[in-house]
Amino acid sequence: MAAPDPSTIEIKYTKLFINNEFVDAIRGKTVPIINPATEKVLCEVQAAEKDDVDLAVKAATDAFKLDSPWRSMDASKRGRLLSKFAELLERDSEYLAAVETLDNGKPYFDANDDVTATIDVFKYYAGWCDKICGKTIPTDGPYFTYTRHEPVGVCGQIIPWNYPINMLSWKLGPALACGNTVVLKPSELTPLTALYCGQLFKEAGFPPGVVNIVPGYGDAAGAAIASHMDIDKVAFTGSTDTGRKVMTAAAQSNLKRVSLELGGKSPLIIFADCDVDYAATCAHGAIMYNHGQNCCAGSRTFVQEEIYDKFVEKSRELVQNRSVGDPFDPLTQQGPLVDRKQFDKVLHYMKRGKEEGATLVFGGERVGSQGFFVQPTVFADVEDKMSIATDEIFGPVQSILKFRTMEEVIERANNTRYGLAAGVITNDINKAFRISQSLQAGSVWVNCYDIVTCQTPFGGFKQSGVGRELGEYALKEYTEVKTVTVQIPQKNS
Repeated sequence: MAAPDPSTIEIKYTKLFINNEFVDAIRGKTVPIINPATEKVLCEVQAAEKDDVDLAVKAATDAFKLDSPWRSMDASKRGRLLSKFAELLERDSEYLAAVETLDNGKPYFDANDDVTATIDVFKYYAGWCDKICGKTIPTDGPYFTYTRHEPVGVCGQIIPWNYPINMLSWKLGPALACGNTVVLKPSELTPLTALYCGQLFKEAGFPPGVVNIVPGYGDAAGAAIASHMDIDKVAFTGSTDTGRKVMTAAAQSNLKRVSLELGGKSPLIIFADCDVDYAATCAHGAIMYNHGQNCCAGSRTFVQEEIYDKFVEKSRELVQNRSVGDPFDPLTQQGPLVDRKQFDKVLHYMKRGKEEGATLVFGGERVGSQGFFVQPTVFADVEDKMSIATDEIFGPVQSILKFRTMEEVIERANNTRYGLAAGVITNDINKAFRISQSLQAGSVWVNCYDIVTCQTPFGGFKQSGVGRELGEYALKEYTEVKTVTVQIPQKNS
């Protein structure tokens, strides 16, 4: 499959998607969508504000009424709608990957993988629609008791820019499988694939108001969703600091249910008994994939002292050979960062790493003079208190730290406010079990990294989040449990 010519890609939808129609924002405000590879404006997208969110919530509320086509629909038919939507994604996958590359900057073939993963998620949740079951409970006394798992209601969902279409599936898949209606806000940086999906939901046959998509800025559209009195649940993926604001707004409004997938500073622990070449390659992918713009990136690489120098040298070779450039070039492994703000932030941390005394092994600079391209970067001799070892950089910056013993590295790895993910590479099964049990993280990968599938739950400990996405566990975030107790008539004595 050849990558398309970016100049031939047509941007088809730039308006808000409310009640199965594309509409202008009430106040007519727009947000420019920038191509991060060229720094040129791709298009202007309508920017939702509070009044627009109100309209979307009204549409979602009407679609959730008991006598609505959506609420009265058989669960199996709901599954068929999700399957039909997945088929339409598959039909238009090359276009969606191209648009994702245009406004996000990730290589086209990586974007195509993201679309494939999105299709898998919707197919997976299509299969769950008629399998969300309650229980019968043997209660004391002459009673028959059972539970029902019912949809929460209107769900507000706020997704980030690093995996735009993939995060859409993580939110919408379980919410729709459970029978909820949704008001979804994509990032103002990368709304184009989400808006296109709005049209596909309509084409698939979803009733009006079930899915509403309102791009806009976080302090306007996002804040309106988090604080809305008629939204029953909010799901957010993004930074820990913004997650606090979302949780506060939810508490101060109608105490709506909240699930959060937040930041990370994930450790990858590499023991001396491993294959060093394999470990270095795994660690390279753990931090460099998606340009390091990955919440669970292995951004703290702990390497046992016996193999430390050899590991650092291998890591140098890997980044030196990593190709940076045009994201539509099939040889490119790393495109531009998403925008100027992220570009400046990553360069700032590269500078801080040098100033704080870490050894710059390779990189640390921008690439070219146009576009938000930076060098993949490796620092050695990193200490735990350096900012590049404590702060979430969200860029292609590998920090390599040295350790001696298992007890020491467990304590150091857990010494962070985050707890999203972690990894360990070792040929000793006892070490693998001990480490995986000891690390405070929602996902622990052994002899691999960043293996996330639609069947497995994903979420964080500590300040990396609340709740889980993907797998059966995600269904719990989008259902309420109702207990029904019926008295059984007794024979007269």
